[in-house]
Amino acid sequence: MNVRPPAVAGQFYSHSPDYLVSQLNRWLTPDERNSATLEQQPIRALIVPHAGYIYSGEVAAGAYRCLRAQADRIRRVILIGPSHRYYFEGCALPSTRFFSTPLGQIPIDIQSVDKLRQIDDIEVSDQVHAQEHSLEVQLPFLQSCLHDFTLLPLLTSNVSPAKVARLIDPLWQGDDCLLVVSSDLSHFHTYSAAQRIDKHTCALIEQFEPTLSPEQACGSTGINTLLLLAKQRGYQLKRQIMINSGDTDAGDKERVVGYVSYIVSEPQ
Repeated sequence: MNVRPPAVAGQFYSHSPDYLVSQLNRWLTPDERNSATLEQQPIRALIVPHAGYIYSGEVAAGAYRCLRAQADRIRRVILIGPSHRYYFEGCALPSTRFFSTPLGQIPIDIQSVDKLRQIDDIEVSDQVHAQEHSLEVQLPFLQSCLHDFTLLPLLTSNVSPAKVARLIDPLWQGDDCLLVVSSDLSHFHTYSAAQRIDKHTCALIEQFEPTLSPEQACGSTGINTLLLLAKQRGYQLKRQIMINSGDTDAGDKERVVGYVSYIVSEPQ
């Protein structure tokens, strides 16, 4: 199979291209409240949530909108997220040549896949990728913010952040490469408990402490990997939006999921 088709269009986000474009443009267009916060330094990475767009879409857009002004230089995207359906050792890459969404096809970075597939901590599995939402929900945002780019989609399971950092460090070089980490925060606590837990988690992120657990962030491996490399490189990190599902019209306050978005940029 050369193309991975969208698995969660119509569930996590709209399957209608026209509606999807309209929704994303509305969220991604700066207004008077956020136009002054657009990052001027080269953006090297994002942390963004991966829930349904009715819950976390605007949170993700808070980071993605900063990319539009820098789209001309970004030609490669490394996208890291947790595997929700399968448990395995290491990381998983697809063998497909394209990932598709209602907005079109994105070419896979075949050169990087070929380099990584020789490594023991990497497996190539289209099955692992087929139904996974953590990476897919980021794709329409990337298609709306960037121009021509290739994608390296990497799912993590039982693997240490230090190993993942060693894998991607040689690939995440140069201004043309963006790292996107897909992660929600805490899951299924009460509203007040989630606020307390997520506030502590964000404090650790902002101190570049690569010690997050899956209970604090379901994509903790990817976040910890980013924190290791960002601290080593002297990058700066800025929180954009933090809420939980209880803050949205679609959620209640009894069992909530936390969401946050960050941009990581070169120092001023």
